[in-house]
Amino acid sequence: MKKITICALFLIGFMGFAQKSTGVVTLNANMATTLSLDQNTSLVTLTLSGPNDRWFALQFGSFSGGMEPGADVVYWNGSILVDAKHNGIGVAPTPDPTNNWTQVSNLNNTPSAGLRTLVYTRPFNTGDANDYVFNYADATIDLAYAEMNSATFVLQYHGGPPNRDVYLNVPLTDLSVDDFSLNATEIYPNPSNGSFAIKTKTNLEKVTIYSQTGSLIKTIEVNDFSETVELSVNGLQSGIYLIELQNKTDKSWKKIIVN
Repeated sequence: MKKITICALFLIGFMGFAQKSTGVVTLNANMATTLSLDQNTSLVTLTLSGPNDRWFALQFGSFSGGMEPGADVVYWNGSILVDAKHNGIGVAPTPDPTNNWTQVSNLNNTPSAGLRTLVYTRPFNTGDANDYVFNYADATIDLAYAEMNSATFVLQYHGGPPNRDVYLNVPLTDLSVDDFSLNATEIYPNPSNGSFAIKTKTNLEKVTIYSQTGSLIKTIEVNDFSETVELSVNGLQSGIYLIELQNKTDKSWKKIIVN
């Protein structure tokens, strides 16, 4: 596995590192998303987190407002991420005949009333008229989100802000080879109730959690040098905590928010 990883890094360097990402976009206290575009594979990866006990949705593309008729949208229905099309304000989205999103992971962070993180991928251009066509040359993308204001998966009126909002012209930033470091680590969902997933682009050996005042909370040894680690700090008081990420050659600090 180590040899494969090293070969892959040399291959990326030879071909040119062609990836863009929105980075983690915090939508509200419960929801966050990341869209990453890979020009070499023509695949987009969507990471979307939201409340586990109700539907939540993300609209993406080029638009002027949320819930626009014909806009591409996905929503969590309690089982899968549904590929759908908006029909306008006050009308439930219509699921596409074909769901072109492929599940990568589906992490239930807590058994009930917690946060779920979904990771799905699909081609830039699926050939489906209902799907937005991602263009790698674009410098920005528009996002809109909604989540139900109570525990239900019935698609109905969700209430006003903070249960919905629109983010126009979210930057799609070019990633460089320098991002193959612990500094490029993604932690999601953030905020959460204490369960996080840590995703790096390099080996991770140790995770140490500190309070804002520097008190040691917890140390986790990553024995398999994984690039993805599930972390639980349930029982901590609400607040901001510092995470130190380490391997043999690198160290980085991140913040996590516990609700």
